[in-house]
Amino acid sequence: MSNQTVISLEEVNTSKPSIFNRKRKTGNLRLILKGFILPAIIVIVWELSGALGLISPTLLPRPSVIFTTFVDLILTGDLIGHFQISLLRAIGGFILGGTLGLLLGLAVGFKQNIEQTVDPMIQMLRTVPTLAVIPLFILWFGFGEVSKILLIAKGAFFPLYVNTFLGIRGVDSKLFDVAKVLEFSRWKQITHLILPAALPNILLGLRLSLGVAWLALVAAELMGSSQGVGYLITDARQFSKTDIVFVGIIIFAVFGKVSDSLVKIFERKLLKWQDNFQG
Repeated sequence: MSNQTVISLEEVNTSKPSIFNRKRKTGNLRLILKGFILPAIIVIVWELSGALGLISPTLLPRPSVIFTTFVDLILTGDLIGHFQISLLRAIGGFILGGTLGLLLGLAVGFKQNIEQTVDPMIQMLRTVPTLAVIPLFILWFGFGEVSKILLIAKGAFFPLYVNTFLGIRGVDSKLFDVAKVLEFSRWKQITHLILPAALPNILLGLRLSLGVAWLALVAAELMGSSQGVGYLITDARQFSKTDIVFVGIIIFAVFGKVSDSLVKIFERKLLKWQDNFQG
């Protein structure tokens, strides 16, 4: 084989990864654009309806008005300050509640004795609505940051706890027969068998826990808060500033989606071995 042929083959081989990367980037771009089609249609119809006077600007301000209000709030610095406080509350509550939910879910999943002792009480507490415990949290911890973070932690705790527990108990028992044949130790069974099999459920619990943490954040900031995006919404509602209310709602929606997308990216990297139905 001549040197020219060898060089051409090397060029083809080195060009394959770049072609594959371009195709993958194009596919991701198309996927993102598809996700924007429906929101774009809604915004256009909404804007035209407002411009033609079909809807009341007080009840449903036009997207252009909401965007202008959003820019004004950023320029004044009010929105950034409120958002930073809300974000810190959400992160603090999620880390506290999610960590406890994960650890307790692992303990209950691995040990039947702990399940029989702890799980009935947790399942009973899980059915108590978050709004029902707000007065109790206020009496115990006041209107400060502690009550807000604990309320968010309560919301984030249960989805991760339940899905971690179900993921561990959902591991196929036949895999343990294979582990016995391979003479896996108890630690190797946990790290190479149980946790990888339970990982899809755990990551699902993580996504649900993040979503509930954002919902609990709104409830926490509506209970006598003087800072945060929830307070901004409450204050705007009292003065019938619907555009500011929509700004707060959109912020919660966007950052809720962003946090969920980050977990989905993390999920795809950890679950490459799965070959699931894609629709």
